[in-house]
Order: sequence, then C-alpha cells, then structure tokens
Amino acid sequence: MKICFVVNSVESEGAGTTVYMMHEAWKRNHEVYLMGVGDFSFTQNEALSIISTSLPKGFKPQNPEEHLDILQGEKAKKKKIVAKELDVLFIRNNPTEEDTGRHWAEQAGVAFGRIVQQEGVLVLNDAFALSNAFIDKLYFEELPAHVKPASLITRDKEEILEFFEAHKKKMILKPLEGSGGRGVYLIDKNEKNLNQIIENLTAKGYIIAQQYLPAAREGDVRVLLLNGKILKKKNKYGIIKRVSGEGEFRSNISQGATPESSEHTEDIQKIVDIIGPKLKRDGHFFVGLDVVKDKLIEINVLSPGGLDGLYKIGVDNFSDVIIEAIEKKVKYKQMYGSGISNRELATME
Repeated sequence: MKICFVVNSVESEGAGTTVYMMHEAWKRNHEVYLMGVGDFSFTQNEALSIISTSLPKGFKPQNPEEHLDILQGEKAKKKKIVAKELDVLFIRNNPTEEDTGRHWAEQAGVAFGRIVQQEGVLVLNDAFALSNAFIDKLYFEELPAHVKPASLITRDKEEILEFFEAHKKKMILKPLEGSGGRGVYLIDKNEKNLNQIIENLTAKGYIIAQQYLPAAREGDVRVLLLNGKILKKKNKYGIIKRVSGEGEFRSNISQGATPESSEHTEDIQKIVDIIGPKLKRDGHFFVGLDVVKDKLIEINVLSPGGLDGLYKIGVDNFSDVIIEAIEKKVKYKQMYGSGISNRELATME
C-alpha cells in the first residue's frame, strides 16, 4: 500500500497522532510518504503530483519521534510522485493552526484532496465530506440538539448579551473557526471586559456562545471514532480524559491539561449511537469528539488527535487498528473498483 499523509508542513509537524499512524504503516512494510499542504503541483492536462518526504534507504526508526526526526533532517528523501499512483491520501492538516501569513494553506489540503479523490485514490476522510464540514463547529450544529449544550452562532453583540442573560450570566465564548483552546473564554457575572472580548472575537469572524456546563470543571473526555464507532482494541477504548490545570477551565492538552485514562460510560455510548450513523453516512472515517458527562461539546473531523496521549498514559496508541482498517478499504477498492464511492468506502468496515 502506498499511503501519503497531508499535514500543515513537514517542517512544523510534531510527533503526534499523524506521526504515530505513519510510523505504524511503515512498520507494516507499506510505502509511506509525508507532505505539507504546499507540496501539491498541478499542470493543466497532466496528472496532479506531490513533493513527498520519506525515509531514506537503510534508516529504521525505533519509534514515531525518531521517524519524524529523520523526515525533518537533511537526509530525508524528497521525491516528486504522481498522486494517482497512491492508494491512500490521508488529509491530516489543521486549517485553524495556520498563521496569518498562510491563509492560502487553510483550504488547500481539502481542495487538492478532491482532485486526488476524483483521480481514483482513496481519500480519508472523504474530501467532499471534509468540504461540507470544513468549519467543524458549524457541522457540529447539524447534530441533534439534545446531545449538545445550548449555543448561539452570531457576530451580533446584543444577541450574545441576551444569550448571556438567558443562561444565568455564565457562558463560554469562542471563535467559530479555531482549535486547541485558543481564543476561548469563560464568561460570568464578574467579567468586566465582556464588550472588549466580544469586539476582539467578532473582529476575527463569527462567535459561538455556548451554555456553560458545571461538569466541565472536572475536565472533558476526548473520544476517538473509527467508521462511526468508538476506537477499540480488545477491551480498551480510544477514550482519554483531559483534566484542566489549576486556574484553567480549558481542557486542551496544548493549554496544560493533564491526560488521564477514562472509562467507557453509558453516556458516551449514547452520544456515539446518535451521531455515529451520520458521521458514517457522510464519509468521516476518523473523528474526535469532546464530551462533558452526557453532552457533546465539540467535534473534530479535520485532524483529530489523541493517539499519542493514549500511549503516554499506558492505554494503547491504537495505530495498528487504524492502519488495519485502511488496509481493508484498499482491498475493497481493488475488488470493487469504481463500483463503490469514496464516501462509502471511507467508512466501510
């Protein structure tokens, strides 16, 4: 199997979920490539190509971190390859992590991914599904209301203030397009800079005002889904609790939260039973959910993480389960050819 992982840039990539999957694919003797969203090359009337980065011959990294070090070093192998010669293109770049000088990169992965998909390569998650869910917090609003906290998406200050009053003067404010806990505020009746916060957020785009959940004080839970079901290996689940640091309400690892093991609860399973079929229908192979008790507070279809955190707390990194699932899809594609759409194939088990 020839598989290429798309990230924001090879140079800036960290040793997280993507690298863990990439290393596992390499261990299973697949041809593995890494590329940034700026590494596509398209010439009219010619097949789309990519500038790929891979391990040079003779190098045998012992772990994902070493694998990435080699790819980011001077001895990494750079090669231009025709995209349609790949079996799989796995889109893993996070548009919300692009800085202000790289607006061109925000939609490049998904846009070129659609072309690669139309050339017959299996693209994960389905590139057209990613286009429809590109603003994942907006896609989140398509899900049934009873599994989510009350919310409002607007740029109107008066509407936000009305929401604030209606929810006992306590709410979460965050940008519609953002990740990693950046630009997220817990607002209560003691907040003196509410107007300024609203102005700063609206200057950058739409705001989500979300009902505050008291249970969030205990942290949230990241749930990883594969083919619309909770990632599982034997009796272990791809679920990790993220406990906020002292004086911090955000549960993002990047904001200092501590990862801990978490149980597979009935509340979590109920949420997955409700939204899993939609994710599967839409073509989302690998998805991350953020859950507080019995409520889903966020969804990530573009670049869900957590495998490295699960591994570091001694659960499992589950990379083998994910790569095995991709191997099956490649076999199905070889058997059925164009008889099965990419969207269907993306979530076939």
